[in-house]
Amino acid sequence: MKKKSVVQNAAINHINEHSSLYVFITVLFLMGVIFGAILVNSLSFTQSDDLFYYLSQFFGQVSEAKIAADWDMFTQSVAHNVKYIAFMWILGVSVIGLPVILVLLFLKGMVVGFTVGFLVSQMGWGGFLLSFVSILPQNIIIVPVFIIIAVISVSLSVKMIQRILMKQIREPLKPIIMRYILALTVSIVFLACAGAIEAYVSPSLMKNVVSLLNR
Repeated sequence: MKKKSVVQNAAINHINEHSSLYVFITVLFLMGVIFGAILVNSLSFTQSDDLFYYLSQFFGQVSEAKIAADWDMFTQSVAHNVKYIAFMWILGVSVIGLPVILVLLFLKGMVVGFTVGFLVSQMGWGGFLLSFVSILPQNIIIVPVFIIIAVISVSLSVKMIQRILMKQIREPLKPIIMRYILALTVSIVFLACAGAIEAYVSPSLMKNVVSLLNR
């Protein structure tokens, strides 16, 4: 219980210390989602038709259980998301990467928004239901991880800039870096859980929804 309380206190202190940054990063991500959803309306009829054709092919494969093997989907999902947050993590150390971190998070939100928006625009409530079972389950974990890594990366980048430009040395750098490494390690564990959901849970839910929509 003592260890648990220490972890809880550390988490609460972290959130309180970076509350304004969490609000800013979350709003930025939501702006990306909204922009992605709006972007769907800018597609030409041909582009929209081509995308929907490939989407229909994919859903046909899902209903016939011809999609990639579970393990392949798991490794691909984990590899993709880990590379993404690792890049953000490195940018946090590099000092000059602060604006790129924000752009990457915005793009992540834009992809989610575009995917959901396209499904809904093409399939109505059926598209919303497909989005709910294919995108939401793993992103319940992935999105908070991305936001936390973005906050920590931006925070570290700001501290590094303060050290270089303002000569502000308020605390030793080594403990900060160690916490930063720990955050990445814990994030990878959570992304592995999200990958397992995407590979082993979402396809079954999608298959049931596609079968239901085809009736």
